[in-house]
Amino acid sequence: MSLLNVGARALLANQVALQTAGHNIANVNVPGYSRQSVSQQTVQGQFTGGGYIGQGVSVETILRNHNELLTRQAAAAGSTKAADVTRAERLGQMQDIFGGGTSGLGASITDMMNSLADVVSAPTDITARTVTITRMAEMAGRMRSAAEQLGEQQYSVNEQLKGDTVKINSLAKSIADVNAQIASAKGNGQTPNDLLDRRDQLIREMNQYVQTTQVPADDGTVGLFVANSQPLVLGSNAASLSVDESTLFPGSGQMRLFFNQGGGARVELDDNMLGGGEVSGLLRFSNTDLAEGRNLLGRMAQAIGMTMNAQQKLGLTLDGAVGKDLFTVQTGAAGYSNGAAVGTAQFTDATKFAASDYEVRFTTPPAGQVVRLSDGKATAFSDLTDLGNQQIDGLTFNITTAGAAGERMLFKPFSAAAANMQALVT
Repeated sequence: MSLLNVGARALLANQVALQTAGHNIANVNVPGYSRQSVSQQTVQGQFTGGGYIGQGVSVETILRNHNELLTRQAAAAGSTKAADVTRAERLGQMQDIFGGGTSGLGASITDMMNSLADVVSAPTDITARTVTITRMAEMAGRMRSAAEQLGEQQYSVNEQLKGDTVKINSLAKSIADVNAQIASAKGNGQTPNDLLDRRDQLIREMNQYVQTTQVPADDGTVGLFVANSQPLVLGSNAASLSVDESTLFPGSGQMRLFFNQGGGARVELDDNMLGGGEVSGLLRFSNTDLAEGRNLLGRMAQAIGMTMNAQQKLGLTLDGAVGKDLFTVQTGAAGYSNGAAVGTAQFTDATKFAASDYEVRFTTPPAGQVVRLSDGKATAFSDLTDLGNQQIDGLTFNITTAGAAGERMLFKPFSAAAANMQALVT
């Protein structure tokens, strides 16, 4: 009878091995699947007066061929790649807006300046003047068109961010559900290999959208944290993320990722703490690259408009009247703050404009500093009068109400300049 038992155990053990091999083959194309192998052990022998008699073989466990360190490194690398790829795609789209050729901004400005040279050569030639007026209208139209395309990009990015947060929240719920299943399955003392594969794959998918830090728990569950500290998944509980305008500068259009706590409370996450992921790449593009593109376009429009308006007012029309403005230009731009600070930035010298946003930061009110965000250059001021007497990059900051200590006020002087540009002479 013992010989039959030994044979039966051997058949059962090898049946498990065959079944495991078949399971591996069946899942060869399943994303995230880890190959499994059977660990066999010798059954303890039966003691007799003549020694221990062998009892055959049995299956100890099903091993999952998996390296936790490599899995985490792969998820982090994939997250970084997703952020870079997304940002590069958007930068390529923005580059097309500033493309050259006869339909580009540079061509329209060149055509306008060349037509003005013709007017200088023949001041009384009505045809030359008409051509110049047409060229000015075309140049202003291309400025507005470029600004409109940047606005469309902003809308597209915002919609993609909203879609990504929906996917993140769905994945977080799925990971929490798998966590609960794993914790329940581990109660029998064995490892649920397929559930672990499923969770690792969900975490990899999550990292395509936002980079996470994984912290294992004693019950077999894994906690996921975003921005290094916010618990997106803890055990079988999942929080949620959302995208909205910055609470620090409401109305400025700066987008932020928010961690939604219980009771309706939200935590605004720092872009620099997000690491990789598609959401991080989109936020960097929206708040940095797209803002810089608007500033470059707006600075060009504002400088051309102010310079040509000033030159036009130095001369006389054919009727002998003093020349009037050729283009609509901004005279100032209001600042954004969620505190007490109120003020505007006035345009004073078009030759000194820098394509940048600015922050007025109050250290010991009314003293503080003006920071050029493009390179971090700071200009200190002792009070609001001192600030108003300074000209910074061709701008004058007129703050009527100082902010509290630590308060910041954002100025985006060039963001809307091109969108509002119009030719006034018809």
